[in-house]
Amino acid sequence: MSGQALRVAFFPDCYYEVDGVANTSRQFTAFAQRREYPMLAVHAAAENRDFQHGSVVHMERKRKWPSFYLDKNHDFDLLFWRYYDEVKTAVREFQPDVVHITGPSDLGIMGALAAHQLGIPLAASWHTNIHEYAELRAAKLLRGLPGSWSAALGEGIRKGSFAATARFYKIARILFAPNQELVELLGKSTNKPCTLMGRGVDTALFAAGKRDSDRASSPFTIGFVGRLTVEKNVCFLVELEQGLLASGLKDFRFLIVGQGALESWLRENLQNADFAGVLRGEALARAYANMDVFAFPSRTDTFGNVVLEALASGVPAVVTNEGGPKFIVRHGETGFIAADSAEFSAAVRRIAGRPALLLKMRKAARQSALAVSWDAVFESVYSAYERALYATGRPVRSLPARRRVPATPLAQ
Repeated sequence: MSGQALRVAFFPDCYYEVDGVANTSRQFTAFAQRREYPMLAVHAAAENRDFQHGSVVHMERKRKWPSFYLDKNHDFDLLFWRYYDEVKTAVREFQPDVVHITGPSDLGIMGALAAHQLGIPLAASWHTNIHEYAELRAAKLLRGLPGSWSAALGEGIRKGSFAATARFYKIARILFAPNQELVELLGKSTNKPCTLMGRGVDTALFAAGKRDSDRASSPFTIGFVGRLTVEKNVCFLVELEQGLLASGLKDFRFLIVGQGALESWLRENLQNADFAGVLRGEALARAYANMDVFAFPSRTDTFGNVVLEALASGVPAVVTNEGGPKFIVRHGETGFIAADSAEFSAAVRRIAGRPALLLKMRKAARQSALAVSWDAVFESVYSAYERALYATGRPVRSLPARRRVPATPLAQ
C-alpha cells in the first residue's frame, strides 16, 4: 500500500449559495481537509481567486455576462468556457485519480470535458430533479391551455428533460444519488453503477438545547426553511394555514426562513407568518430550535437537508410521500409522511393538539439525527471511487487508515 490518498478534482454546481447542494459541497471539501485528502475544488464565486486550505486547493472563478437566471443567486454562465484553458491546466497539474461533478451546469460540463480530454475517470452525483423543476416552471406558461393539453405537454417536458439529463450522466463511470429510488432509477436509465450518497448533519450546530427558555408562552410555531419557489410547493403553506384556522386552531404562527420568487405572494396571503429571510450558522440553528413542527411540502427534493437539520434540532417534520424527505422521517415517530394535502394538514393539527406526542417526537427526532454523520457519507463516496477504479483495472492509490478526526462545525 502506498499510503497516498486518492486525488479528487471536484466541480460543484454551487458552493457559497444557500441550499442543500452548496452545503453538501462545502461539507465535502471540509471532510477532505479534515482527513488531509488532496482535493482540487473548482467552483464559482464573487471574484477570481486561487487559495489553499490544508489539503484542499480552491480555484474560484466569477460567473459573468452572458448568463441566464436559474434561481436566486443561481446562474448559468454561457461563456464560462473563458476559463477552460487555465482550469484544464490546473487539473492536469493536480493529476487527479477522479473528477467529480454535481450536474449538467456550466461547471459540470467543463469538468466532464476536462476529464474526457485528460483521460481521467468521471464521477457524477445527482442532486436536483431538473426534470420535475422543468415541468413545474412550464406549468405557468401552459396555464391558458385546456387541462388535458397542459397535462400532456407538462408530462412530455418532464420525460424529455429526464431523458436529456440521464444521457448526460451516462458519460460518467460512477454515479451517486441521494435516495434509493433515484439510485435505482439512474442505474436503470444509464446502465452505470449508482451508489447511495446520503447527507449528514452537524448535530453540534443544530441542537434542541438552543431553544429559547420562554417558548412555553409563545404560539405553536410551524417552520419552513428553504427557497420560496414553486419547486418547494410553498403555496401549499397558505392552504395549510386556512385549513388550520377552519379546524379551530388559532394560536399558531409560521416562521419562514429563506427567500425566493414567491416571497411577496406568501407575505400577502399568509395571515400569521414571520419572515426571517436567509439565516446562517447560529441564527439558523436558533430558528430551527424554536419551531414546534417543521412543515416541508416539497415533492421534488432529492433528499431534504433542511428536514435533517430540523430533526437534529428536536423538531418533528411533516413531509410528503414524494421525493427524498420520506426516507428521512420515520412515520409516527419523528414526524409524519403525508400522501395528500388533507393528510398533511391533519398531521400538523395532530402534533399541535397533543403536547405529549410532540414531546415524544422531539426526543425521537434528535436521537435519529445523532446517528447520521457527514464523515460516514463521504467515506462511502471514497470507497465507491476505489471500487470503480479497481473494476477498470486502473491503478488506485490506497487510502490511508481512516483517522477519527473530530468534525469542525461549518457555517451553513
